[in-house]
Amino acid sequence: MGGCLGSRRHGDNSSGESSDAAVSIGRNQPLKPEKPKWKSDIPLTETQLRSKREEFWDTAPAFEGRKEIWDALKAAAYALETGDHGLAQAIIDGANISLPHGTLMDSYDELGNRYQLPVYTLSAPTNLLEETSESDAGLDSENASPGLEIPLKFRLSNHTKDIKLYVRTSDTVMKLKLRLSEEEGVPPSRQRWFYSGRLLSDKIRIEDAKIPKNNVIQVIVSPEPTES
Repeated sequence: MGGCLGSRRHGDNSSGESSDAAVSIGRNQPLKPEKPKWKSDIPLTETQLRSKREEFWDTAPAFEGRKEIWDALKAAAYALETGDHGLAQAIIDGANISLPHGTLMDSYDELGNRYQLPVYTLSAPTNLLEETSESDAGLDSENASPGLEIPLKFRLSNHTKDIKLYVRTSDTVMKLKLRLSEEEGVPPSRQRWFYSGRLLSDKIRIEDAKIPKNNVIQVIVSPEPTES
């Protein structure tokens, strides 16, 4: 929740370093490279974790605070999780974000607005469940039916025209996400598929989702992480 804090400046916490232009307001520490370790009360799969994160980032700008700061925090969180600590720090410095504890879980912008990130946006839980191998490779199962070939339309949020592809009813959503990635350059991690208002999990097959030919699948494309 954002709220201006009038007196957060603590001169006794400078760590002996000279004040830099990147430090704008209040206490500020360098971003720690370590990812927070945590355990989920309810074990999650990678797909469920990704959906949970996307839901948070989709709604975060509606909280108090500035959208550009939320965008910077999202990009920094992604960079940190993928091991690019230098990029994450550069994003934080470029957006004039102060980290009183050296972690993205609690930060302030130069106007004094506070931003708090849940731990699941920064790292995976220690008890993350593995997706069953057949979720990605079920289509290659020896006893699986090849399915029927049908045309489907894909309505990407970053496109003006629908994309038509011929798919097999036995194809999983993940397989088709990979195919769409090859054709449109959108990584599967940035794709969320909806049919009739329902989020489609990566392991579900087209026939199990009961999607008739020529129907439209909505594909919400998350924005690419920005570097500044």
